[in-house]
Amino acid sequence: MASKPGFLSDWPWKPLGNFKYALVAPFVAHSIYSFATKEAEDRNLFNLLVFPFMLWRLIHSQIWISYSRYRTAKLRIVDKSIEFEQVDRERDWDDNILMVSLVYYLVSLTDPAIAKMPLWKPDGAIVTFLLHVGPIEFLYYWLHRALHHHYLYSRYHSHHHSSIVTEPITSVVHPFAEHLAYLALFGAPMVILNLTGTASILAIFGYIAIFDFLNNLGHCNFEFIPTWLFRVFPPLKYLLTNLSLFMPIYDYVYGTFDKSSETLHQTSLEKKEDKPDVVHLTHLTTAESVYHMRLGFASVSSEPQKSKWYLKLMSPVTWWSMIITSFYGKTVVAERNQFGDLKVQSWAIPRFNVQYFSQWQRKAINGFIENAILEAESRGTKVLSLGLLNQSKELNQNGEFYIQKFPNLKLRVVDGSALTIAIVLNNVPQGTTQVLLRGKVTKVACIVASVLCKKGIQVAADGEEYEKLQKATKQSENLIRASGYEQKVWLVGEGLSDEEQSRADKGTVIIPFSSFPPIKVRDDCLYHHTPAMIIPASLENVDSCENWLPRRVMSAPRVAGMVHALEGWSEHECGSTILDIGKVWEACLKHGFRPLTTPY
Repeated sequence: MASKPGFLSDWPWKPLGNFKYALVAPFVAHSIYSFATKEAEDRNLFNLLVFPFMLWRLIHSQIWISYSRYRTAKLRIVDKSIEFEQVDRERDWDDNILMVSLVYYLVSLTDPAIAKMPLWKPDGAIVTFLLHVGPIEFLYYWLHRALHHHYLYSRYHSHHHSSIVTEPITSVVHPFAEHLAYLALFGAPMVILNLTGTASILAIFGYIAIFDFLNNLGHCNFEFIPTWLFRVFPPLKYLLTNLSLFMPIYDYVYGTFDKSSETLHQTSLEKKEDKPDVVHLTHLTTAESVYHMRLGFASVSSEPQKSKWYLKLMSPVTWWSMIITSFYGKTVVAERNQFGDLKVQSWAIPRFNVQYFSQWQRKAINGFIENAILEAESRGTKVLSLGLLNQSKELNQNGEFYIQKFPNLKLRVVDGSALTIAIVLNNVPQGTTQVLLRGKVTKVACIVASVLCKKGIQVAADGEEYEKLQKATKQSENLIRASGYEQKVWLVGEGLSDEEQSRADKGTVIIPFSSFPPIKVRDDCLYHHTPAMIIPASLENVDSCENWLPRRVMSAPRVAGMVHALEGWSEHECGSTILDIGKVWEACLKHGFRPLTTPY
């Protein structure tokens, strides 16, 4: 919000949340019914096209958001942090699109001339252009200057400027009252077109579409317009912005032009892409995780991953994207963080969980991981951490396959096993005398069981799990066969069933050692998060959540990779190699990482 929110700051439909789009439903239904039932000469084409145009504006803006986040994950003009506060503040970026659509519907239903509007009239386009470059730009210039006066700025416009590091949608993040002023100003050409009989559907929709494009372009925080374009066509520099909207000619006239603009443009184009010290290699998880990535929906990625009702409506696009990635795709830089002098990036492989379990996909996935390791090596990266299934035993022997294939790697490959073990052990409540181990037994589970047995804590397991743990614990007397489900502390890996959870006693503490959380089916049990730690405040540019974890919490492998680089450790940690658990734990605490003890 603005520093001193003024009258009509909030949008009237704010209480509706995501259900605000129900407001257009009656208009959409009416436009379709009316168009289908009326004679050709009585049909209102403008009214019918309002909804498709609204969808286009939403899609167009989302394309800019995703492309901007893709570009700024590597390089940006304003090299500062975007945090969760900004993401939350900019959630209502689509309110302007909804407002304009509702106005279009109301006008088209109340003005008979709209129904007769032709698709295209060239004289209307010319009039629109002349109106904008003349009075509209001039009036906007002085409106914008007025909004920077301390009274209006503190009550309205400061809301927009709270986003120091802009994203494309920052351009339309304003209080409701400010948007009403813009609506009155930019609606004037459309009213004049209608009064003069020169209006056309393409002129009106095109005027707004050009606004959207230039607004997104002006706030995307990366530069791609080449300098030679200004040399070839010098007047262009008078058409791209300062306090004016799109034409800073009035900034030149009234002395508000920023003289550093040309230099900033040049230096931004000459910037070199960051060379990361640490790379965390992750991948897509569920089908809907494509929207949860930082490159996807900003508001969705700023919360722990979970299914949302409106994403179900996009299931055809979701499944189509999964099919496409089965045959084509490339690893992308999904996120860029800064931890002191340490440059950290998160890279995402374009593969989903289900594809990791497909035998015919394994060669391709290993190829992605190999290429990522070699790319990171060529950039001088110190550590690459393997997240989620990128470190699975079935795929690559917990990462050992790569260090055997490339024995001369300077880069260290880390799977975070020691930290994962330390976190699981730290989550076992004080005074525990017996735990039940369930699910797939991994190297982490074997070490956890061994340590607990040495501490005098009984570890109960059954069937195949018991047989595997016998060797790891050297047949310790504290490893016992489970006779039931009475233990109050469970250590669980992949494959914990709903039926097993239903047999747990009330108040049972469920601690996963797996990368993926068990599906929560009991409200009377305490479920811990998958192994992770709370990150220090000095770790910057964190505005999305990692998988199912809360804000500003990162998985054990991701944390382990950063700590590995900070400590300058020379060993790989993958395959059967596990670093000293106590040393890793102490190093994490020393660098400001904190235990995540809050259950979900």
